[in-house]
Amino acid sequence: MEIRMPLITILGPTASGKTGRAVSLSHILGSEIISGDSRQVYRGMDLGTGKDLDEYDGVPYHLIDICQAGEKYNLHRYLSDFNKAYSDIGRRGKAAVLCGGTGMYIEAALSGIVLPEVPENKLLRENLSGKPMSELIEILKSYKVLHNTTDIDTEKRAIRAIEIEEYYRQNPEEASASDKRNAKPLDSLIIGIDIPRDQRRCRISERLQARLDAGMVEEVAKLLEEGVEPDDLIYYGLEYKFLTLHVIGKLSFEDMKNQLEIAIHQFAKRQMTWFRGMERRGFKINWLPYDLSEDDFNDRIIDLITHSLSLSSQIQDQS
Repeated sequence: MEIRMPLITILGPTASGKTGRAVSLSHILGSEIISGDSRQVYRGMDLGTGKDLDEYDGVPYHLIDICQAGEKYNLHRYLSDFNKAYSDIGRRGKAAVLCGGTGMYIEAALSGIVLPEVPENKLLRENLSGKPMSELIEILKSYKVLHNTTDIDTEKRAIRAIEIEEYYRQNPEEASASDKRNAKPLDSLIIGIDIPRDQRRCRISERLQARLDAGMVEEVAKLLEEGVEPDDLIYYGLEYKFLTLHVIGKLSFEDMKNQLEIAIHQFAKRQMTWFRGMERRGFKINWLPYDLSEDDFNDRIIDLITHSLSLSSQIQDQS
């Protein structure tokens, strides 16, 4: 049996430098990068999602700019797109690096779960429309324990989450397809970017200012001018929520900036909570300091890869 290079996963909170690390490693491994970000899939949403495409330096990337702004991309579509990209990279004899900060997408991909497509339930949506968020949260809690706070970022997200759970309840056979007990986990070496809270907060603030200076407000204004509905941008949360509210005149620039900065700090905290949860759920994350030199960082990962391949060889010899 051929021993295949494991999928390398690089995760961490926003502004931790994941992309640069993934690109540097990919130059050494000759690998291609698969984005693990739920918003970088949208074309035209560049500064707000932190695509940093100039950092890729010729390294091929996947699952970035694959759909129009205004669409409702979801976990089901991501898993389908991820599996296609990962299989394609493997068929061409290349290694793959999964890089991102959307814990739900990354964990689902690594878990190997398969999700059924959940159709729109118009009657349910009509019945839930207009209900206060507190009531929607209680309804969602009646279906499941809320691990993923992005489900309740907006009314539309909460209603969609309820719609999915109701579909699973009415279609138990299809729901079982998403059960992790039926999944085939991927062999992945997971690297976490470990950055102290104070440094993380400082980098987030500096990064936000840099993106505002680079034209993030203008980016959102352009999307609105092109016909993307304000509610659709607000649905994406974080930068697009607060910037849209500013552009349409509901928030001053200073209020927008202050509220957005607080929201990003809170988001980074939730990201770390998710990653720690992944560890409790059985994923081994090898945490490396964010401020390691490029050479030291890559050397540490190469050592981990070598160890992983050695273990795989020993297991194969014993079988």
